[in-house]
Amino acid sequence: MSENRSVITLAHLTREKIEYLLKMAAQFEQHPNRRILEGKVVATLFFEPSTRTRLSFETAANRLGARVIGFADPKITSGTKGESLKDTIKMVSNYADVIVMRHYLEGAARYASEVTNVPIINAGDGSNQHPSQTMLDMYSIYKTQGMLDNLNIHLVGDLKYGRTVHSLLMAMRHFNPTFHFIAPKELKMPEEYKIYCRQNGIRFTEGTDFNEDTISGADILYMTRVQKERFTDLMEYERVKDTYILSSDMLSKARPNMKILHPLPRINEITADVDDNPHAYYFQQAQNGLYAREALISDVLGLTLDDITNDKTII
Repeated sequence: MSENRSVITLAHLTREKIEYLLKMAAQFEQHPNRRILEGKVVATLFFEPSTRTRLSFETAANRLGARVIGFADPKITSGTKGESLKDTIKMVSNYADVIVMRHYLEGAARYASEVTNVPIINAGDGSNQHPSQTMLDMYSIYKTQGMLDNLNIHLVGDLKYGRTVHSLLMAMRHFNPTFHFIAPKELKMPEEYKIYCRQNGIRFTEGTDFNEDTISGADILYMTRVQKERFTDLMEYERVKDTYILSSDMLSKARPNMKILHPLPRINEITADVDDNPHAYYFQQAQNGLYAREALISDVLGLTLDDITNDKTII
């Protein structure tokens, strides 16, 4: 198995490959329970806390008939004895057919993919990339809008440390989006991603206002939490944590097709009264993660869309 099947970022995927994976996810939504990965072992290595991503990947593997090994707490691993990441990855590669890894260091997933021939799926590396979240985000956008092209996507909140918005920005470059970056100056979109937009012809605006009027132009309103764990200065966190809070009464001018996405967990950036609003889609978005991750695991293990379409192991 070559390491080039690893999924570290979606930045290098073609439009055709992204659409291919979304078709795969749609097949799994129709029939999520199968035995197509019987005999395979999926290792989930989470060096950083996670609920949704880890459980979603493990559920995806289980629903496809694979077995799951791994850990959710690095304090119980040999890393506490000083074992290097390289040695951990090479050791787990002896046991698993694919490794799903979340790590607090940017670049850790790419490094892991370079020291093993077992495919690595990046489940988040620091504030860098989160490609599986992006796949479920794009699947959610496609399901709710009927297309991916020519959309106005408002990214709100923590755009500095938010790996989900960084990944989405890069993966959407094929689809002629217009992004609206809405963040306090302390958490604005990093310059490297604005350079990426300019180099790839992606239109964007930048601002700090968040109200009914700014929301009114959105097809997708992508809310993010301010991530306390990314701050070295807690006073700075306290200063910006409540900058943008979305409530139901702010949606009075929203387009009929507009949907609210959020990678979860939320803290207080979306009030509970939004949950019952028809624009809210974040819980369905999380459910879509199962189908997107079934597609990613299958793809890195060499299964094709034809294999899944013609699969006779459906339960």
